Amino acid sequence: MKFKSSMLVLSALLALGMAFGQVKRISLGTGGTGGVYYPLGGGIAQVWTDYVPGVEASAEVTGASVENVRLVAGGEAQAALGTSGVVVQAYKGEGKFKGKPQPILAIGAMYPNAWQFVTVAATGIKSIPDIKGKRVSTGSPGSGTAVMTRAILDTLGLKHGKDFKEFRLSFAEQVSGLKDGTIDVGSWSVGLGPGSLVDLSTTRKMVLICLTPEEQAKVSAAHAYYKPFTIPAGTYKGQDKDCLTVGTPNVLFVRADADTELVYQLTKALFEHVADLGKIHPAGKTISPEYVLKATLIPLHPGAIKYFEEIGLKIPDNLKPQK
Repeated sequence: MKFKSSMLVLSALLALGMAFGQVKRISLGTGGTGGVYYPLGGGIAQVWTDYVPGVEASAEVTGASVENVRLVAGGEAQAALGTSGVVVQAYKGEGKFKGKPQPILAIGAMYPNAWQFVTVAATGIKSIPDIKGKRVSTGSPGSGTAVMTRAILDTLGLKHGKDFKEFRLSFAEQVSGLKDGTIDVGSWSVGLGPGSLVDLSTTRKMVLICLTPEEQAKVSAAHAYYKPFTIPAGTYKGQDKDCLTVGTPNVLFVRADADTELVYQLTKALFEHVADLGKIHPAGKTISPEYVLKATLIPLHPGAIKYFEEIGLKIPDNLKPQK
């Protein structure tokens, strides 16, 4: 009863603030303009602004996953998108966050990222071993792409700065570099069909560097949050065969101590108007409560749990916050 009474008080206070014209401004950390986070994040922010009374949300260009965790944990952003590899490490205090667990919880997994390792036909590169001695961009600093690319290449025995010359460029910079020949390979951990790769595939003879079944299995065995994934033939212009790679879910997350009623309202608005997001980008069509329960790898925020239970879903123990 005390819990229910508290929730009623919170709801009343939120409504009272709205009645007096107070506006809650929400900054949503996304990524670079050449990926999926930014346009999809813009759609999420618009849904929140349109359907959560008293909220004005905006999508912010950032360095993506690692930076987004730090922005949310530090209170500079109220929500953000990040790849599961980074988000899990942050929650547990591993990897770049070793010994320092971050105070974050999930609204839920949104859609899968595919690791897309890309070159152009002129380089002659066709497989992972071919990158030895080449100029390779592993993604912008602080991005999930950089974390994922380093993990994959390390697992496959390729050392940064030793087996290839490493660049650390944004998606837009990678496209420019591949077009003008200043790099040989670029890395994308992103949903299928980002604007940057569509641009490259329509202006150059783009080549996806695929994993062999053995390489795919080795990476998946070494990293619990990287699963086998296939980029279907025809995803990009000139791609006439399926391409084996690995994928990881993207997660929408907030601070662990974010207001429960507000997170509930954000979650409710997002999933009740998810069709709006599918019109903005194909990745938005994956977003669903069912995908959240299947793919989220850190506990959900109590506000998100309230919504999912309200629509009749049973929350597994591993997605409930530790008390």
